[in-house]
Amino acid sequence: MAAGSTALFVQLAWLGAAWVGYFALHSALASLALKRAVAARCPSWMPAYRLAFNALALVLAVPLLWWTLTAGGPVMWRWTGAWSWVADVLTAAAAAGFVASLRDYDGSEFLGTRQWHARETRVEDQERLRLSPLHRHVRHPWYALGLVILWTRDMDAARLLVASLATGYVFVGLYLEERKLIALHGDAYREYRRRVPPLLPLPWRRLGGEEAAALERRAEAARGAGGGGHPGATAGVSKGQRDGTAPGP
Repeated sequence: MAAGSTALFVQLAWLGAAWVGYFALHSALASLALKRAVAARCPSWMPAYRLAFNALALVLAVPLLWWTLTAGGPVMWRWTGAWSWVADVLTAAAAAGFVASLRDYDGSEFLGTRQWHARETRVEDQERLRLSPLHRHVRHPWYALGLVILWTRDMDAARLLVASLATGYVFVGLYLEERKLIALHGDAYREYRRRVPPLLPLPWRRLGGEEAAALERRAEAARGAGGGGHPGATAGVSKGQRDGTAPGP
């Protein structure tokens, strides 16, 4: 193996290890077990938990993204001709979907500022089930949109490595996250999972607005009886829902 190839292999190995470490830390900090441990032992930390979680995720992701974009390596594939147009349209559509979905989220809850101002110390108060319009079609819309953007870009060796690791993490993360959601929401989330696919929308598997609202009420009733809920990456908070109305069309 030539010296240049060896150096690239070593760099990619370190890059992959760094991303695996990032994903592992992210999952550990998002886990229900750790949150409950913090709430039990240091309840005064809980109002800032989501803020700190997001800040740490951003601070650690920036250098890793820079490393990924500058590591280079041989071009593995490049979208050309008509396929480049297809790839760009899919990327633009996914980005537009992401931006459009922001209006259906309570940004203060996603960022953690609501929890901070409310001084919430119970995990169940910070983990509520909210089903935005996109969540009626897929259980994890941001993950789905992110995968479209990820795989419609040209790939060099470093980007292909990270894209593969990130895709694997999405599926592992979905499994772990849904275990947490079932633990928090019980039968309400089991019913939601039965009715709605995880990433790929299917016309015959979707929820209407009233059906989504009914599941939210079931989850809230369980939370009041000692259960919980979920915000954030998987469950969005729509403006209408935050105001106490049913989800929009």
